[in-house]
Amino acid sequence: MTMLLRLSPVVLAFFLQAPAVEPGFTSLFNGKDFTGWTISNEASFSIEEGAIKANGSPGHAYYTGDFRKHSFRNFELKVDVMTRPNSNGGIYVLTEYQEKGWPSKGFEVQVNNTFEKDWRKTGSLYQVDDVKEQLAPDNEWFTEHIIVKGDTITVRVNDKPAVEWTQPADWEGPKGSPGRRIAPGTIALQAHDAGSTVYYRNIRIKPLD
Repeated sequence: MTMLLRLSPVVLAFFLQAPAVEPGFTSLFNGKDFTGWTISNEASFSIEEGAIKANGSPGHAYYTGDFRKHSFRNFELKVDVMTRPNSNGGIYVLTEYQEKGWPSKGFEVQVNNTFEKDWRKTGSLYQVDDVKEQLAPDNEWFTEHIIVKGDTITVRVNDKPAVEWTQPADWEGPKGSPGRRIAPGTIALQAHDAGSTVYYRNIRIKPLD
């Protein structure tokens, strides 16, 4: 206990709030290294006290591990997230690895509590079903819970409903983004810019098929 009291508040929070994986879920991140992940911009990602830290020029960490051959169609995904003030990030689902650029396949679930340059808040299904209300604070862990089942994507933030969107039969994606459609794919975590710092941990998934 004496040692813990000497730690900074941020590091102490990591120790005292060690997360658990719920029954039926499988962890995709071991909390120690990037085993099972492929990074498109390694300079923007590091591991800090059991979490993936995203800070730097744009890039993404893609899950490319063995579980379900990193291809998911119907599932529940839970990710614990913490943002620093004025930070932007994102969790992609149904996507695939790209060496450069924003992922063209799948959907981004927004991470943005107080980022001033984008009004789309945490929980938004980016440019598809956007949220204006701030649902989580900075400097505290919160959970984004993403469910993809059939043609419906549901997003909850700390158990608060954010999005429930059903893909129309004639859906062609937002303008200029035909790859934004429901199809099997993997998970990716976003580093948005050098001024944004976002932590991701306890990344776990429960297949529904």
